[in-house]
This record gives sequence, structure tokens and C-alpha cells, in this order.
Amino acid sequence: MDNKNFRSGFVAIVGRPNVGKSTFMNRIIKEQIAITSPKAQTTRNKIQGIYTDDERQIIFLDTPGIHKPHNGLDQYMDKAAISALREVDAVLFMTEAGQSAGPGDKFIIDELKNVKAPVFLILNKIDLINPDEMAPQISEYSELMDFAEVVPISATDGNNVDEMIDALTKALPNGPQYYDDDQITDHPEYFIVGELIREKILEDTRDEIPHSIAVIVESMNQRTAAGKLQVEASIYVERDSQKPIVIGKGGSMLKNIGIGSRIKIEHLLGEKINLKLWVRVKKNWRDDPLFLTQAGYSVKDIK
Repeated sequence: MDNKNFRSGFVAIVGRPNVGKSTFMNRIIKEQIAITSPKAQTTRNKIQGIYTDDERQIIFLDTPGIHKPHNGLDQYMDKAAISALREVDAVLFMTEAGQSAGPGDKFIIDELKNVKAPVFLILNKIDLINPDEMAPQISEYSELMDFAEVVPISATDGNNVDEMIDALTKALPNGPQYYDDDQITDHPEYFIVGELIREKILEDTRDEIPHSIAVIVESMNQRTAAGKLQVEASIYVERDSQKPIVIGKGGSMLKNIGIGSRIKIEHLLGEKINLKLWVRVKKNWRDDPLFLTQAGYSVKDIK
């Protein structure tokens, strides 16, 4: 990179569950690398998304929503989110526009006060409120912490997102381009494919299946006689009673999951695939360290 004014850096996106962090990430990257769902706690890992243009490269870490842990998976998610704060050049603290600071927000702010990097307050979902509702919220949050800047946005509609990127760029140091122009994430395709399948399960099962779902892509390196990429994945639930819900009557639910996720996976990979899914029961997997590691949630990766 010959541009001496080129800026680059790592930016963590933190906030309570379901404030729109993953939607924001996908908006920035212009591809779906983080799954979204109306249900809280959709994101489980630090999803690294890479934004690059002629002037800057920003590596975003979309962290799990910080919340009170109830099991081993929850503890992993909280540690993943908080550890991200120690390795970045800036932090985006996202909250929902028009909402007062709750206990969860105040807990996060207490963590952010120990961060040396500049912290931006991002008020998301401005498309859902009257602009007058933001003034009291900005005043309240500003009394809790001194933010580098307050930026109202709509991750869904894209309102003020470009302006936010410009403001964020000014806080980043001059630096190298860490990744190639066309690279949008550092996660392997196996991981993203598994997340797309999990997203479709959350969409289709709605309130019938809580977040006791894990997806592990078993193989993605063989081809069918027709030349399609063979993708095989296992869907894990925690209880025997959940298995027939995911499969559905006559296999209808599993078929819909397969069709919907296949379309997204083909868009991601840029080629036709043949998708095979299995539903398996792994009791109490969220408290099983070995299974958590197998599923990609390894606490040893958190420094």
C-alpha cells in the first residue's frame, strides 16, 4: 500500500443482545457473514469482518451480546465479548435508539471505562423512533461515560452508516493493509456455512427450539457425480423431544431448513451444492467443554 495516509485498525462492536450488531456488520461488509435473528444471543463467536477501500481497512469484531451467564456456552460468549476490548483500536458501543440505559448497558459501560481505545456510542434503529426521543438518551449516556462521539444510525436502512465510518476512520492510526482487497472475513468457510444453517433453523423453528442448537459442518470437500460440492452437516439439539421438532412431520421442517440454507450457502460460495443434514441429540452440550471446542467455541482462544 503506497498511500501514506492509509488508515487501518481493529474495531470491536459491543452491546446487549439483539441491538443489531450483526445486522450492522453485514451492512458494512455487504455480505452475510454474521447471522441475524429476532432472538437474543444469536451471535456466539467474535465474527471478524473486513471493510476495505482506497483510504482504509477496518477489521470489525462482532462480539456476542454481553449478558449474565447461565451455562458454559454463556461464559464463553461473555469472555469472547470482553476479551475483544483488549485488542482493538476503537470500540463501537451499540444500543437501541430511544431506550434508556438498563442494567446490562451500565454493566457494559463499566467494562468500557477500563478500555484505553476511543469508544463511540452508536444509537441503532433510528428508523423506528421519532428523532426527538434521542436527546434524553444521549444526555443520559453522556453522563455515564465520556464517549469519543455519538452517532445515530439505522443498520437496516443504512442511514448515517457511511458518516459513522468516516468518523471512525479519524480515530484509527495510519497503518498497513492487513488483508487483501477482496477478503471480507478471516473465518473459514466451514464456520460461515454452519452459521447460515443455524440461522435458518432459528427462522423456521421460532419459539419451539431455544438456543440449544449447534451446527457442525462435517465435510465440504467432495463432489457429486453432477459436479456439485457435497456439504454435510450435523444439527445438534440437547433433548430427545427437540429432535422431531427440527425434523418435522414427514421430514418437512428439515427439508425447509435444507432448501433455505442451501440458497444462502450457494450465494456465499458462488457455486451449486448438494446439502445433507442430520439431526443428533447431544444432551447438555452447552456445559460440555469438549463439545464446545468441537463446535468452535474454544475458551483457550480467548486471551
